[in-house]
Amino acid sequence: MPEEILEPLSRSPVARDVAHRAGVSTATVSRVLNGSAGVRADKRAAVMRAAQDLGFVANGAARALSTRRFMAVGAVVPNIENEAFVRVLSSFQERLRQAGYTLVAANAGYDLEDELREATFLLERGVDGLMLVGDIHHPDLHARIARHGIPMVQTFSLSRERPCVGFDNAASAARAANYLVDLGHRRIGVISGLRKDNDRGGARVTGIAQALEARGLRLAPEHDIEISYGIGGGRDGFRQMLAGGPPPTAIICGTDQIAFGAMIEARARGLDVPGDLSVIGHNDSDFAPFLDPALTTIRIHSAEIGHAAGDHLIARMQGRPVVRLTQIDAELILRGSTAPPRKPNGA
Repeated sequence: MPEEILEPLSRSPVARDVAHRAGVSTATVSRVLNGSAGVRADKRAAVMRAAQDLGFVANGAARALSTRRFMAVGAVVPNIENEAFVRVLSSFQERLRQAGYTLVAANAGYDLEDELREATFLLERGVDGLMLVGDIHHPDLHARIARHGIPMVQTFSLSRERPCVGFDNAASAARAANYLVDLGHRRIGVISGLRKDNDRGGARVTGIAQALEARGLRLAPEHDIEISYGIGGGRDGFRQMLAGGPPPTAIICGTDQIAFGAMIEARARGLDVPGDLSVIGHNDSDFAPFLDPALTTIRIHSAEIGHAAGDHLIARMQGRPVVRLTQIDAELILRGSTAPPRKPNGA
């Protein structure tokens, strides 16, 4: 049978052209493209094949006006370059795609005003759900979400009131502090990223300080450093720590990149890791096992958080019941960058 040749249309194809090509009514085309049930499999296949052959693209704006469904979900994260957020967006998008939704993501740069602006843009353009990071947001944000009547889920921390998928940041950091104390460390420092409007970073420092206090120790102010993110920030943070007097024998860092920077600076100062300085990171980045020494770190299960957040929103968008809080605990991964403190000469 000779291959059928399609004559090009002199205009963009419309639903009527798809219906004629598939041998069905325009109502059937509408039901298929809107994802409605009750269409026979053979007719559904014929419509999809005709739409593909003709290069038909459904008018999403018109469909959204009639159905109040945009088939799009928004996400606003603090830092699009942070590996943990890249992983969560990737797995979140995977779940959404499987359910027929498209992800629209934005970067807020750890600024609540920018987060409000980006989220408002998404709400006004039309999304069926929204994913946020953390439990601290602009006072107007949740009211705007409520006015649009869409579900929202927060990630990477736990909330007493709002839907969330995350972990106890204070407890995970306290676990790292207790591990260092158990190794014999008594002078323990912290190099964290920005804490303002960041409940995850702030909670981790609080967890470390409380864990040390419970063991009869303290987090000295000169060993508590807040810096910008990145490897360069880690180097700067460790320089500041050394300028404050005798250095700690161990540090806990807000990210693996900060930890890497601190290790580079320690070596530049002639310090051995872990002989002179034990280092713990946070996130378990892809490069962490390949550093020399391999980095002990707190593993955040970002992909699992993204999958669970996607499942949560899909269920709510489809009108199915779902639990408010899903806890996915972080995990301390022990590698070569931590060891007992070196004993003084003659000890």
